[in-house]
This record gives sequence, structure tokens and C-alpha cells, in this order.
Amino acid sequence: QAQLVESGGGLVQAGGSLRLSCQASGRTFSSTAMGWFRQAPGKERVFVAAISRSGANTYYADSVKGRFTISRDNAKNTVFLQMNSLKPEDTAVYYCAADLLGTVATKPDEYDYWGQGTQVTVSS
Repeated sequence: QAQLVESGGGLVQAGGSLRLSCQASGRTFSSTAMGWFRQAPGKERVFVAAISRSGANTYYADSVKGRFTISRDNAKNTVFLQMNSLKPEDTAVYYCAADLLGTVATKPDEYDYWGQGTQVTVSS
């Protein structure tokens, strides 16, 4: 079992920044790959970014490449998503997820555990 708790969401103006955190507990954090997804109202949950177990490998959706950075601190069982140059279209509930296979996956059904989500709203 793994428990994931996101934090750091909020309301920000376009062009601003936010840093999301996801605190993991319940199993060996360093053995899982981690990902961030987002879901806007009325839309499907989509991939944002993923990071390998060690943090050496990362992958981003084209829509956030160059603006968002995923990182992790295995000593603190935490994964981060630094979001810069935010746009109104980034508005969504952001979820972190854990992939027990340790792959850098991009599809929601490849992940085994999910957090409850944190709302990010970007005003124009």
C-alpha cells in the first residue's frame, strides 16, 4: 500500500509560478516511479510529467515542456512539480501517482496509486 498526499495548489495569475508537492508513505518510495497528471472540468485525466526511481530520467507532455520541472527527494519521500509561466489552460486538478513497476509511464492505467488531487487555477 502507498498513500500519496498532494499540496501546493492555489490561484495564480497567468505568467506566475506554483510548486506542487506529493508526500508518499506506506512503502519504499525510492522503488517507485512517480508521475503527475491533471484533469480539467469535463475532460479526461492527462499526463503531465514522470520521473524514474532515481530521478535520473524525466518525461514531459509537450504542452508543459520547458515550463514545468518534475523532481524528487527520496530521502523525504516527496516528488515535486515546479510550474512556471503558467497559462489559463493549465487550470486543472493535479494528481500525483505511483508506478510500482518503476517505469516512466504516461498512461493513467499504468499507475497503481493516486493522491486526492490539488486544484490549480490560473487566471488571465
